[in-house]
Amino acid sequence: MSVLNLVQGESVKIQRSDGRIHFTLISNVNHEAQTVMVEWFERGETKGKEVDFKHILAMNEELRSVPAAQPAAQPVAHSSPPLSPASKPPPARSQIALRSSARQSSRPTTAANSSAAASTLATSGGSSQPTSAGLRGSSGIPKKIATPLTPKPQNVKETPDPSPPVAKRAIPVAAPAASRISKVKASGQARHSMGGVALAGDQKRLKAKEAAIPNRRRSHCVKEVEKLKKNREERRARQAEQAQQRLEEIDPNNPNADFLMMIRDHVSGLRITPLTMSDPVSAQRITVCVRKRPLNKKELTRQEVDVLTVDAKNHLFVHEPKAKVDLTKYLENHAFRFDYSFDERSDNTLVYRFTAQPLVETIFDRGMATCFAYGQTGSGKTHTMGGHFTPNREQDASDGIYAMAAADVFRLLTLPKNQAKDLVVSSSYFEIYGGKVFDLLNNKTRLRILEDGKQQVQVVGLQEKAVTCVEEVLGLIQLGNQIRTSGTTSANQHSSRSHAVFQLILRKRGQVKKLHGKFSLIDLAGNERGADTSSADRQTRMEGAEINKSLLALKECIRALGRKGAHLPFRASKLTLVLKDSFMGDRSRTCMIAMVSPGQMSCEHTLNTLRYADRVKELEAGGGGAGAAGGGQAPSHGNREAAQGLPPETDDGDDAEAQDLRLVHQSLHQEQGGDSQGLLHFHEAVSHLVAAQEQLMEGHREFHQCDFLVRSAELLQLADSPDCDMEEYARGLEELLETQERLTAQLRSKVIGFRRQMQEEELASQHLKRLPFP
Repeated sequence: MSVLNLVQGESVKIQRSDGRIHFTLISNVNHEAQTVMVEWFERGETKGKEVDFKHILAMNEELRSVPAAQPAAQPVAHSSPPLSPASKPPPARSQIALRSSARQSSRPTTAANSSAAASTLATSGGSSQPTSAGLRGSSGIPKKIATPLTPKPQNVKETPDPSPPVAKRAIPVAAPAASRISKVKASGQARHSMGGVALAGDQKRLKAKEAAIPNRRRSHCVKEVEKLKKNREERRARQAEQAQQRLEEIDPNNPNADFLMMIRDHVSGLRITPLTMSDPVSAQRITVCVRKRPLNKKELTRQEVDVLTVDAKNHLFVHEPKAKVDLTKYLENHAFRFDYSFDERSDNTLVYRFTAQPLVETIFDRGMATCFAYGQTGSGKTHTMGGHFTPNREQDASDGIYAMAAADVFRLLTLPKNQAKDLVVSSSYFEIYGGKVFDLLNNKTRLRILEDGKQQVQVVGLQEKAVTCVEEVLGLIQLGNQIRTSGTTSANQHSSRSHAVFQLILRKRGQVKKLHGKFSLIDLAGNERGADTSSADRQTRMEGAEINKSLLALKECIRALGRKGAHLPFRASKLTLVLKDSFMGDRSRTCMIAMVSPGQMSCEHTLNTLRYADRVKELEAGGGGAGAAGGGQAPSHGNREAAQGLPPETDDGDDAEAQDLRLVHQSLHQEQGGDSQGLLHFHEAVSHLVAAQEQLMEGHREFHQCDFLVRSAELLQLADSPDCDMEEYARGLEELLETQERLTAQLRSKVIGFRRQMQEEELASQHLKRLPFP
């Protein structure tokens, strides 16, 4: 049976579960359990594994040693003269087996030679006694000597030998598996029995080499094992200290203490590498990033758990608290990957460096740049885009992305290459609320969105203010923020209920109608408001429906930007209709900042926000998403309509809007399934209601401009005059009444149609209990 000779600190090969074979160091040998503990370095960490002897023997054949032959009870002695060389029998098989060449090459030469010397036959006197020169080779190292066992002749009587007495010859026995130091000592004893000055000198040299062997072994193996052991003990002590510290920091009265412990245990195994200002910025056509805000006062008062962990520059985890049927608490950890991830310690300057700043130069190269802030109400969108709020609830716009982008625009405008272009800067600020557009720089005047003969979208009546410095831009931002539509929600006392669009526009001096570049910065409304249709208030329902529809259309437009040749459904909402030029052309670039709240109660909204942002990025060109499926190019406008059974696009705005809306819902149905037809019917009902309201207001405005009372007063004055022409009076009064009747009938018809659309919207909202998140 084979025997293993294993030494602590020795290098052996093992085979991992995945099939890999590599060298390890033996840190412990358990002879009782027939196992060894091995350790190795991998990716900067120390790893260990317990392996049995059979595995070690299978992977390391050089460690196999043949067991010793059965030794005789006593050394066999005989007085017959030594046999001649021709009559000597072959060497006995019980001679000690030498280790393989691989085993010998990994061990010191002195130890191998000493083992051979320990197994040498010791003789004294006579011709059979070896000399000092015979035991040493040319290098001064004792040679290996194997003396065969001489068989005793049968039927031969022993006669006394007149020659001088010869020492008894012992049968060589294989040395047991022992340490190299024991073999060296046995060799020294064998040499001492031989006697002689040469053997004594050999013994001294062997002792000197014996003393040097442990030092060499310790420098290569033992020290490594001790280092591994020290690191392991320090790591375990540090982990125990951290666990104790986490226990002391957790309030036992916290109802979420169990979840907090599980989250901290998960985070303790992560390597946190946050984004810094020194990290490089990559230029992409579509950039999607996420920003986490810190817990606010309300969340801390409710003792909510922070369920977000930003562990890398482009990665984060969402720890969703859940409970099983038996009420056992557990965490479901969701991993997301984006272009950049900002933790709660990141300020607006760091966010601006990686999001909006790379887009500023685009507008000087005749391009269109767009930056969106998307997320739940109270997640920090307005803080990121417009600046932080003071304790008096006044917004300081100096550290927002609006102001920093304006500062970079004026800085780049002073460069020589841009001065030659003779450009001027102007700004506009408007909001989109409930499908309507309002100018925030002109006392919230309602604007109309129309397409001209060249199919260019024009915002009729929008004022552009010329600006020459950052201070003027800040003044316009503060003016618009004061009158922007907001409301009170459970998450924020001043919740933005509209999409706010601030634009920095470059034009050639003296050419007002010629656009050189435009940078649009959009603070989107809270996405959770777009999922609630159960409210009995029609205004709230329409507000949520418009937000939901605009976010769905925005996602599809950004996807189309990343897919060359894809149809752009910009007519599906007022937001995408206004930003049509920002999604078209090869020089358009877009950045989306997904804002997320870390509180436990906001976990559902946080997951929906991250999934929305993830779907936007996954279909970027070359991203391997659905838009690139099949390895082919996205279908063109006409081919896509034919493939989906859609009617061709017409110049009729209503038909084009309905067509784009169907495209958006078809994409949503492919992603999430659900009641796509019911959602489409509800969005169509809301769109028809908004259109009916606009028609009614136009009819009422026309009816009011006729001013029937003024015309009636003029006719009365004509009738009271002495020389009144009664025929002219009668004809004028009849025309006035006919005009009044015609306008009244038209206005009454529009009122009836509007009320019918209100009923259809209410029925559609009752069939659809909850809108899906975009």
